[in-house]
Amino acid sequence: MTTGLESIYVPNVSEFLERNNVPIAPAIRANGFLFLSGAPPIDPDTGELVKGDVITQTEVIMRQIQATLKAAGSSLDKVVKVTVYCSNSAYFKVINDVYVKYFGDHKPTRTFVTVASWPMEFDVEIECQALA
Repeated sequence: MTTGLESIYVPNVSEFLERNNVPIAPAIRANGFLFLSGAPPIDPDTGELVKGDVITQTEVIMRQIQATLKAAGSSLDKVVKVTVYCSNSAYFKVINDVYVKYFGDHKPTRTFVTVASWPMEFDVEIECQALA
């Protein structure tokens, strides 16, 4: 039986997830939509977790989201919903400064959530849904 779901392979990111026993796909295509898993700052060029300030982490995450969307045949201008998870609401402005560099005039719906912690060392995670 076919489910109609397609797991998206993203070079370096998929390997990071496998290497660290994280049982998720970077993205799933279903019924004309893409559902991207929460992206921590995994460098899409090296497959390594990037540690650094929130600006650096957000830049890496946005590049990873671009790479994931591209691997699925989509792009940032097709994103319809974004959720930003952050360890401190005081980072709202600096995350927005990076975010707008990538989305420009395109303004998908968005939710910003403050969370306590993750099992790895980072401060930001971003997930989104897009048209396939």
